[in-house]
Amino acid sequence: MRRVLPYAGVAGVLVFCLAPFYWMVVSAFRRPSDQFESDLWPSPWSTENLEAVFAPSNGFVRSLANSVLVAGATTALTLLIGVFTAYTLARLDFRGKNAVLGIIIATSMFPGISQVVPLLKLFIDIEWINTYQAMIVPSLGFALPLAVWNLTVFFRQLPFELEQAAMIDGCSRGQAFRKIIVPLAAPGVFTTAILVFIMAWNEFIIAFSMVNEKEMQTATVAIAKFTGISGFDQPFGTQMAAGVVVTVPLVVMVLVFQRRIVAGLTAGGVK
Repeated sequence: MRRVLPYAGVAGVLVFCLAPFYWMVVSAFRRPSDQFESDLWPSPWSTENLEAVFAPSNGFVRSLANSVLVAGATTALTLLIGVFTAYTLARLDFRGKNAVLGIIIATSMFPGISQVVPLLKLFIDIEWINTYQAMIVPSLGFALPLAVWNLTVFFRQLPFELEQAAMIDGCSRGQAFRKIIVPLAAPGVFTTAILVFIMAWNEFIIAFSMVNEKEMQTATVAIAKFTGISGFDQPFGTQMAAGVVVTVPLVVMVLVFQRRIVAGLTAGGVK
């Protein structure tokens, strides 16, 4: 029993985590007339739902492109700001830096829904509604605390002697940061980029609130706004197929880069 129970526990966790995704895939490949069937396997298999997802009337391809743009811009800006902020908090000595780090982490505790109304009022005043920056800037605010915290912990694990040796050899602090610290921090930066991209890709409430034009909406919002043939029925199968299309790239990305992600999360854990 001692040998069996750990494996049984792992199997139970896998089933619990993967069962919703499995049911989403199965539902995506059912015929529209069979979308409310409860069989564990679609019979027969059908691609009608996938074809409906990419129908021109849904504009889902444009929504996917919007998601890539918003998530990519959010990731790039988060890394650009987060790397310098984390380096400052981890490697430089100044009064109140622990308080600053605590404030940054505290901002991540506010739920996104509590910020929708003030952000909506602000963006109406500055005419940002139905723009990409109305989705990127709030996502940046949610992603930065995670990035700064992860990178600060990572930078603290790097030996200070590396910078000192580089500066003895003639490097300035900026050159030591660019040529020594940044290459060594690549695993942590890469891991942070993956986590931030997934967070921005899955964001819904801000994109739903700040954009009401179909051409500007992201994939998550487009899925929520799918309508059936009559406009009033529930396109369950189409939504499941769209969920597969949105989820599969993230799963493939994590599987391809899993070694780098694990290396980034565990780097510095052992001295």
